Amino acid sequence: MREEKRNIHSEEDAEGTKPVELIERTLRYKGSVIDVYDDYVEVKGHRTHWDFIHHMGAAAVLPVLDNGKILMVRQYRHALGRYTLEIPAGKRDREDEDFLLCAKRELSEETGYSSTNWEFLLYVNTTVAFLDEKIGIYLAKDLQKGEQHFDPDEEIFLEEWELSDLQELIFAGKLTDGKTVAAIQSYAAKLQKEKQ
Repeated sequence: MREEKRNIHSEEDAEGTKPVELIERTLRYKGSVIDVYDDYVEVKGHRTHWDFIHHMGAAAVLPVLDNGKILMVRQYRHALGRYTLEIPAGKRDREDEDFLLCAKRELSEETGYSSTNWEFLLYVNTTVAFLDEKIGIYLAKDLQKGEQHFDPDEEIFLEEWELSDLQELIFAGKLTDGKTVAAIQSYAAKLQKEKQ
């Protein structure tokens, strides 16, 4: 599958020109989570090949329990070959699915909890060099407990953590999931700002 020539960079550089122009895009692999493309681009007069991976985006939730602890999920990640500690998250079902709607679904599926108190924290682009995945991250409070109903191929364990303990794991290099690090640090900065 090929796409037509178009500008893929909307911002102009200091000289007023568009620095990257897509010449050709060819789909090499269509998966259930990602699509992999060969991109041929022109960068300031130089033609080159770039790998490009498309992801329809995801949402993540930092759930704060009434006791102030953060509800985390521990699950096996095949790409790393180990269990990881993360905030609940998952991909959008459609390109146009609202990030908050996705976040609410993922909180319910992975933890069994729901919330009536949602606040946007930030967006994260996970790997900007070759992947367009964008994650909307939300804070959820006033949690109501229900039952987990995750996918048949998922095994998720719930854990309650103090914010300071999670930060210690981050600084020790033991908690490395990007969306989770961004969410925890964003929440910590928010709390610090509220104290001032």
